[in-house]
Amino acid sequence: MQIDDCFQTLPATDPQWYAIFTMPRHEKFVAKSFEQRQIECFLPVYEKLSSWKNRQRVNVMLPLFPRYIFAWIDRPQRLQVLQTSGVIRIVGAGSSPTPLPDAEIEFLRTAADRKRVEPYPDLVVGNRVCVKRGPMAGIEGVLVRKQNGTRFILTLQLIQQSVSIEIGAEDLETLQS
Repeated sequence: MQIDDCFQTLPATDPQWYAIFTMPRHEKFVAKSFEQRQIECFLPVYEKLSSWKNRQRVNVMLPLFPRYIFAWIDRPQRLQVLQTSGVIRIVGAGSSPTPLPDAEIEFLRTAADRKRVEPYPDLVVGNRVCVKRGPMAGIEGVLVRKQNGTRFILTLQLIQQSVSIEIGAEDLETLQS
């Protein structure tokens, strides 16, 4: 029995969001490959001002989560994803892929559309908060201050990555520990 046979005998399920772990610097290539294969994907990016060797400054679009891309797939599409050049694995517990909550992906899409998102490498101990209204209502994270603005930190537990997003203090409420 080949691996193809195993995937074909599994029953189809409703599509869900999965984190896909890629080779270094292959996120955009994998996203383009998914589009060619008609696999819905989401690659959150942010804009960064970079200085080149000739002292020219250029805005570049970088992946928000290096080496990760998100795909909206069902069980039969997993094999197609794994056969895509640049893909290492579908993130999960052990050998079983773990879907991401739809709310987290929608939160990232909303923030990325507004260009108010940037990577946040280290979580600082702060207050746990919850967004109380708007498209991000119900999302929990950590509150930090940065350059006199209110910043909300969302951590995707599955891939252990965090992002910092600007949000009004009036839209947050403190959670009891």
